[in-house]
Amino acid sequence: MSDFFGLTPQYRSILFSQLHDLVYHGGGGFIHSEVYNMPVWLRRFHIGKINDFIEKQNEEQRKAQGNEQIGDDNKIHKPNINPNNVYNF
Repeated sequence: MSDFFGLTPQYRSILFSQLHDLVYHGGGGFIHSEVYNMPVWLRRFHIGKINDFIEKQNEEQRKAQGNEQIGDDNKIHKPNINPNNVYNF
């Protein structure tokens, strides 16, 4: 089968993955037809920016989790209720 007049299955898979990623992860800034007609270099630029943003966000989350101290503050404490043998009905 000749691929001369169409896209190869591998390229179609890459194209549709890029379309999905930009529409889904683009924060509502892209619609399918806009991304489909977008030049390849511009699609790659936007995907790279989204990847950079997500990596930066993940790094900040890791730093925030690393700053939590593990110790007595993380113990489970009993509720501050004084037990009483006299029930008031």
